[in-house]
Amino acid sequence: MPRLALYALAVCLLAVAAAVVSFIQGSWLGIVWVLLAGLSSNMCWYYVKRGKADGAYQKR
Repeated sequence: MPRLALYALAVCLLAVAAAVVSFIQGSWLGIVWVLLAGLSSNMCWYYVKRGKADGAYQKR
């Protein structure tokens, strides 16, 4: 797995944890954390797919 994908996954997991804590405390700021989790999740998938495509391209 590419390094940027791992970083994006870590950000996603931390954002989900922050959203849960924020909602438990009754703050609506958790919406921002949920949006950040969605963005970083998409970035993770992008870098994973790009890494697989680069690997397949280099094998040819």
